[in-house]
This record gives sequence, structure tokens and C-alpha cells, in this order.
Amino acid sequence: MINNNKKKALGRGLSAILSSPETDITSKDISGEFVVGAVASIPIDLIETNPFQPRDQFEEDSLSDLAHSIKEQGIIQPITVRKMGYDKYQLISGERRLRASKLAGLEEIPAYIRVANDQQMLEMALVENIQREQLNSIEVAISFQRLLDECNLTQEQLSERVGKNRTTVSNFIRLLKLAPDVQVIIRDGLISMGHARALITIDDTLTQLAIAKNIINKGLSVRETELIVRNLNKETETKAEKTIELPEPLKASKNRLNNRFGTKVDLHRNEKGKGSIVITFKNDNELNRILTLLGDPTE
Repeated sequence: MINNNKKKALGRGLSAILSSPETDITSKDISGEFVVGAVASIPIDLIETNPFQPRDQFEEDSLSDLAHSIKEQGIIQPITVRKMGYDKYQLISGERRLRASKLAGLEEIPAYIRVANDQQMLEMALVENIQREQLNSIEVAISFQRLLDECNLTQEQLSERVGKNRTTVSNFIRLLKLAPDVQVIIRDGLISMGHARALITIDDTLTQLAIAKNIINKGLSVRETELIVRNLNKETETKAEKTIELPEPLKASKNRLNNRFGTKVDLHRNEKGKGSIVITFKNDNELNRILTLLGDPTE
């Protein structure tokens, strides 16, 4: 014999399942108040927004589409709240769903009820948003940094929490080293993550911004941007090497090499100790003479 109540709940979305006696998984205490651990349909006006919400921009068109879907299909995935007191809840995650539900005219919304202190709440909100919401790259980077700073996580722990490898986590966090104006460009989706990663290697913030604007104006690809940055860094390194004056002992060594080989010898060294020795020659005969002096006699 088929239970009519179960049959009635089928096909009507999560709200019907939650209200069905056979599938009800809500819990109430003797006062009739929902308790922790329950999934309940909670009045929206009893839920306050999450002060730790990492996302500060919600596209109106996207919210409208979600509101329309909610009107037609109901809430598929419950939001998560923490209990603050009698008939008072605070949102942990699911702000898009909550906002869209308000737009759809809902008075109640299904929610998981949890207990969390502020640090746990922040961690759950950040991780849930990173994994489920369409955050832009800068929002993800900020969320990662907050998890490191405010939840005292290591990068290893962070990568485990969000299900991403450490290199990916590190690449996002490095975006926060870019100039603020460049971060806005990335946030607005005007350049890609690949473009941003190329710009990170440039120290000068004005140069970062100039190249970012060039990417937008000329529609440069990531490969073209990487080439521009690589050439720029080479020029900067060369200029830095030229401006470093050799210490007296190395100047003396350079002069001895000039005398030994009877030709011009250039000796360069940067601040890190990396450099080169360049011996010039005018023709093959001079080259063979230099090779002989170096211990590599020609046949």
C-alpha cells in the first residue's frame, strides 16, 4: 500500500519534503523552537546577514535569474545559519540564495542550523563561498588571505580546506601584491588571471597599471603580455647591472685579465653576486690565441 503523504511530497521540491511527516528531519525543543542540528524552514525576517561575508558584489541579473528559478523550483540547497538566541539566526553561507528568495517573495527558507563561534563561522563562510559561489579572482584572494590571517591556517591547511593545491592558493594570494588599481581591473574581469600572474613579476606599480591598460586597449593575449613583461624585466636587470660599480679588488682583476689576454675584457656583477666575464676578439687568429691561453689549444 502506497503512503499518500509520501506521494504528496514527491515532485514538489525541498519545501514539500521538509514538511512531510515521513521525511521531516527538523528538531524542536519543548518550547517549539528549532534546535541545533536541524534542517528547518525558517522565516526570512528572523535571519540576519553574515558580517563575515567575503563577497561584496552581487549582480542584479544573476539574482533575478535565481529568484525566478526559486519561484519555479523552490530552494534546492538549504542555506546555513547559526542560532543566536530565541527566534534569532545569523547567516553563515548562502547569501545569494537568501537575497534571491527575498526577491522571489518567499517568507521562509530551508536552512541547516549549526553552532559556530566567530572564527568557525568565518571559516565556514569563506570556504563555502570559495567552493560554491562565482567569486572573482580578487575576492578569492582576499578570502584565502583572511583564512590565513584570521583563522590561523597554514597554506597547507588552507589548500586542504578549499580542495586546491598549494600552488593555486599561492597564485591567488600573490594577486594582492598588485597595485590597487590593477586589482580593480582584475575584479571587474577586464583582464584574466593569466594576465595578472604575468604582472605580478613587475615591481613598479605604475608600470603594472600601464601594461594592464595596454592589455585592455590592444586586446593582448596572455602570451603577448608575458613576452612584454619578460623583455621589460630583462631591460631592468641589465640597467641595474650597468649601474653597479665594481669594488676595487674586482677592478684590479679586470685589469689583470685585460693584460693577460691582450684584449678588452668586461666583467659584470650584480648585487646578488651573479655576473659574467666577456672576452672580445677581432678575428679567428685572436680567438685561437685566447683559447690557447685558456688551455684549449687549437689543432
